[in-house]
Amino acid sequence: MMPPQRARLQQALGVVFGVAVIIGNTIGSGILRTPGDVAAQLPNGWLFIGVWLLGGAYVLLGALCLAELGTLLPHSGGQYVFARRAFGEYAGFIVGWSDWISTCGTTAAVSMVIAEYSGSLIPGFAGRAMAVALSVTIGFALLQWRGIRWGSRTQEITGLLKTLAFVVIVAACFLVAPQRSGGTTVRAASTPLVGLVIALQAVLYTYDGWAGVLYFSEEVRDGARNIPRSLFAGVFSIIAIYLGVNLALLYVLPISRIAGQNLALGAAAAAVFGWWGDPIVRGLMVVSMLSAINADHLMATRVLFAMSRDGLVNRKVTFVNPGGTPTVALALSAAVSVVFILSGTFDQVIAVLAFFFVANYTLSFTALFVLRRTLRNEPRPYRVPGYPWTPALALTGSIVFLGGAIAGDTRRSIYALALLAASYPAYRLLRSEHGYSSNENSRPGGPGRESGSQR
Repeated sequence: MMPPQRARLQQALGVVFGVAVIIGNTIGSGILRTPGDVAAQLPNGWLFIGVWLLGGAYVLLGALCLAELGTLLPHSGGQYVFARRAFGEYAGFIVGWSDWISTCGTTAAVSMVIAEYSGSLIPGFAGRAMAVALSVTIGFALLQWRGIRWGSRTQEITGLLKTLAFVVIVAACFLVAPQRSGGTTVRAASTPLVGLVIALQAVLYTYDGWAGVLYFSEEVRDGARNIPRSLFAGVFSIIAIYLGVNLALLYVLPISRIAGQNLALGAAAAAVFGWWGDPIVRGLMVVSMLSAINADHLMATRVLFAMSRDGLVNRKVTFVNPGGTPTVALALSAAVSVVFILSGTFDQVIAVLAFFFVANYTLSFTALFVLRRTLRNEPRPYRVPGYPWTPALALTGSIVFLGGAIAGDTRRSIYALALLAASYPAYRLLRSEHGYSSNENSRPGGPGRESGSQR
């Protein structure tokens, strides 16, 4: 059976959007909460900053690797695209479904955070958390319904506001902070090696989202140049913001005050701004989360669209409106987020699927080795420097991180493995009902490439 006519996305995105979606998808509540956990494990200023640098180095290695994959396979859909091409449809199905569901769950979780903090800032929103969360989720979906230009401009504006807000707060910490009082000695929560592993895991989770532009590869103008540019500019921006925030914390507060703080930046803001510190940080969180909501909707939509185009879900999901938005995929993604909000199950879903988040990066770095062999004659606009050592180092870090994630939360990892086992019958059922053997889409220059950029 021949596939129906392919839907087309619009090539309307540039570097500014690429950086904005990386910042929007990555920087959220994690940077406000994680420093307290890291300081509890590593109550030493040099080690505290060093682990953030180490996490940034890992992310930079990852960006070097995925920049090659993103330009080699310039199709929207994120890491699903790499896994499917390197390891086959079932591997792609696992990566795609876990990514899509967890992103929808993240949309729900972030919407609830916005609602909770908005309630403390605006009295009229107090006690109406679910209504506010639903309004935010549905509102951003309706905004994106008009087209990719609306969604991209929203991402660029909210990403800029988020960046400026962090810059202002960090600058204020250095410029107007009072003299820091001496702190007491704090004892590490774990042994040095265990503490380093736990702290690094927390830092890497906070950095997650740095590959956001790869969900839009075929929609980026001159992707061969602008995908790597977006990746590196976005990654360096995140590293700079994270280091700035943590250096500001150390400048304002002793490490003993940071350790164990649920909202370390809030404590620093209180020291700088007094009574205004709490509402300022809560407002910063709301701005950060709005950017994340928009990015999550955009990314979840592209994953489901890509899977539908490859025949892994119903072909109707490939419908794209004149504005360049896959509207069926957007509606389904928003609907799942709404269900998560109404049911209150998003935290459990995200916790279980965190296993796949780690595994997906491991598969992507492995895919680079596989595709260097299977697509050896394909043009590569960008090649990772230092191959094979650069991807080998990134892959080693991912494997260690994966092992640590399993050891650190064995129960949920077992749930994830059970979900993995149950996924194969679901894959076979969906494939038999909706799919077809899309071998021509796997060939370079086949329909999958044709639906992307018109070079």
